[in-house]
Amino acid sequence: MEKIILENGIKLLYKKSENNLTSFTIGFNAGANQEDNEHLGIAHAVEHMIFKGTTSRSEYEINKLCDETFGFCNAMTNYPYVVYYGTTLDEEFEKGFEIYADILLNPIFPEQGFKEEIDVIDAELKEWKDDLYQFCEDSMFYNAFDKRRLKNLIIGTQESIHDITIKQIKNFYEQNYTSNNCVISVVSSMSLQKILDIVEKHMGNFNTKLINNSKNIQEIKEYTYEYNKPGTYYEYRDDLQGAKIQYCFTIHDLSRREISALKLFNLVFGDGTSSILFDEIRTKRGLVYDIGSFIKNETGIKLFTISLGTSYENVYKTIEIIDNEIEKVKELKSFFDQKSILKLCKSYKLRRMIALEKSIQTSMSLCVYEIMYYDGESIFSEFDGMKNITEEEIMKVVNKVLVNATIQVLMPNAGSRR
Repeated sequence: MEKIILENGIKLLYKKSENNLTSFTIGFNAGANQEDNEHLGIAHAVEHMIFKGTTSRSEYEINKLCDETFGFCNAMTNYPYVVYYGTTLDEEFEKGFEIYADILLNPIFPEQGFKEEIDVIDAELKEWKDDLYQFCEDSMFYNAFDKRRLKNLIIGTQESIHDITIKQIKNFYEQNYTSNNCVISVVSSMSLQKILDIVEKHMGNFNTKLINNSKNIQEIKEYTYEYNKPGTYYEYRDDLQGAKIQYCFTIHDLSRREISALKLFNLVFGDGTSSILFDEIRTKRGLVYDIGSFIKNETGIKLFTISLGTSYENVYKTIEIIDNEIEKVKELKSFFDQKSILKLCKSYKLRRMIALEKSIQTSMSLCVYEIMYYDGESIFSEFDGMKNITEEEIMKVVNKVLVNATIQVLMPNAGSRR
């Protein structure tokens, strides 16, 4: 892997591949974390409006060119970043890259169609709530935190969405879509020099006139975390038959090595069908169809979570068993010996490499890791240091993290149960 910083501050990450495809991602530290409380959802709205036309192309022309050029393309706003990504044939890379460079460097943010796009986002918000696991998680975040941006959806609230103006969109774009805040990752069989030539040709002049103007240099917000509020929160809906349960614990105060230790523990605790949670609650008792635990280490999120679905009759019993299993794993001894840790390291490496098998996934991961951790290359090397982690370190992290859970329960109203 190669990393080059262009004269205008753009970071270019390059990874050689062996097929005839080129995948690339253009990302900015311009996600929901960069918003203030008065403009919830504006980062996501900017992502939508970017595609509404440029100084030289209409929205229809952009859509038509994307269909003709890309095998796959998309955009996504998260809390810590926004990314625009796609895959082309090698010979079509410059064409695809030029299209994205155009929409990102030359958007016009037209008034015509703006209201309709806001209505699209509003419909997206309503559809978001139809995903019951997502709805349960969103309710948990809302109840667990007072000040975090995570408390509200990336997409914003219905009220905040309809308060967004074109002027606010332009201001957010100008402040955050800057060359010194841009990461480009490319996975290709084409040479680095060829890729570099194309990137410099189409984005080398991005913001160059602003580089020496300190007022136009984007200031990255120092994200402020807070610990979750412990407790069990219940929400009821008429359209449910079963129940969803989610737990969260904060991990923002863990070091990188402690996160690695937690990843090893999670392979045993809740990741897979042989994990402790799955075995105790699904296999032995049949209380759930599926259950898992997850590490959400993105900037602004930083949580360890447990997620499951069960019947409303088994909610309290399931919570009791999970709480008991949490207390039991805190007392594990001689469980993570050197042989077991090496086996877990191999398992983690295998899963990571399978996840990165697709070039578009590698490209996205390189980009977002560089944005969040200033270290895109760590996607290939993060498991190297795991081999030296000790059982003492793992157990110390377990006892540090698995305390004061926020538990969210989504259940049917009594009248809707059958």
